[in-house]
Amino acid sequence: MENALIFAQEQFVIIISLTAIVFLFIRYETSKGGEKLSCPQVVAAVNADEAILLDVRDTKEYDAGHIVNAINIPHAKVADSLKVLEKYRQKKIIVVDKMGQQSAAVVKTLIANDFTAERLGGGITEWQQDSLPLVK
Repeated sequence: MENALIFAQEQFVIIISLTAIVFLFIRYETSKGGEKLSCPQVVAAVNADEAILLDVRDTKEYDAGHIVNAINIPHAKVADSLKVLEKYRQKKIIVVDKMGQQSAAVVKTLIANDFTAERLGGGITEWQQDSLPLVK
């Protein structure tokens, strides 16, 4: 333990630099997943006809309850289904998943294919916690 403290004192600049690099790397990687939108932001964008919703949950979960007018393409099939989304290229695509975890990868795929995409932070779980409606 004493050796670790001595090392930390002697290599303070290296430790701070490494910590900063790790922090910046994590921040960069998470930002590539697109901006996280709140439920009110999603509602405003959809109501203004600026965006469409892409629900990337499995079909069974989608059928159990989804946001009105959301398009369902399971996350594993999005890369192969970009032609389906082509007609929405002029709009923002807001990606919705269960808890906000899978949507980042889908947003990355969409952005890499020149779509404008963002994601619902917290996913459908956040939507339900805000007592917003779902349809079956």
